Amino acid sequence: MRKKVLITGSNGLLGQKLAQLLIHNADIDLIATSRGQNKLAQAVPELHFISLDVTDEQQVEKIISVERPTHLIHTAAMTNVDECELNQEACWKLNMEAVQYLVKACEKYNVHLIHLSTDFVFDGEAGPYNEEAQPNPISYYGQSKLAAEKIVRQSKAKWAIIRTVLVYGVVHDYGRTNIVLWVKNSLEAQKTIQVVNDQFRTPTLAEDLAMGCWLAVQHDAKGIFHISSKEILTPYEMALQVAEYFNLNKSYINKADASNFSQPAKRPPRTGFDISKAEKILGFKPHNFSEGIAVIASQL
Repeated sequence: MRKKVLITGSNGLLGQKLAQLLIHNADIDLIATSRGQNKLAQAVPELHFISLDVTDEQQVEKIISVERPTHLIHTAAMTNVDECELNQEACWKLNMEAVQYLVKACEKYNVHLIHLSTDFVFDGEAGPYNEEAQPNPISYYGQSKLAAEKIVRQSKAKWAIIRTVLVYGVVHDYGRTNIVLWVKNSLEAQKTIQVVNDQFRTPTLAEDLAMGCWLAVQHDAKGIFHISSKEILTPYEMALQVAEYFNLNKSYINKADASNFSQPAKRPPRTGFDISKAEKILGFKPHNFSEGIAVIASQL
């Protein structure tokens, strides 16, 4: 059966990668939605784009009732962890209440919901985590994402939850940067940077995450899936790999621990994912970090 896929948050990093991955797929009709103007208008002019604020219940209902997608990939979220801590009302509205509206519409119109979540639902005491591990968020961001997961899991619609870790990639016309570009740009400018060496993650190339979402659509996947790389690294180790790849001076990279930074939100010390379920059921195959750097380099 032909699939009709609606993406929320198509202006974000993952949303853009999904649009670029799926736009030329002859087996699907693609609808990209995001708040405001389409940031891919020049890069992907043929993209069918509709402006949608997912925190507006009437807009959500109207667009899903008109478009009738078979699958909805929900990427829109407030993901700046400190911003979520400082502006909890906005965080709850976008990360939790919007999910209630989407779930309601997906139930009503029989849409398979693929919902994006995060390693920050865990406290980071015992990573890497598999899908059976017990969530215990230590930040407001993590709490909002776990609350959204609970809404999705109680839904009568078909659903899959895709959790991911530290996503990086190149994005069009967007303010946020990522670890690869931040390190590269800082070292090229001969700026000294402090990079933490006591937090452990399995960093995820945005293209890999987009592919994981698409595999979930193809397999009509149900349940929770962990999508990331397999490689557990600290941000400090990642920074060294970036310097090495671009042949930049590593002496500007200073090792730091989390206590050196005064950040509003707590970070889980050791997350990272066991992705064997996604490998087995979805056929997911991620890049490692050095391969991911090469993908980014080819896009710059």
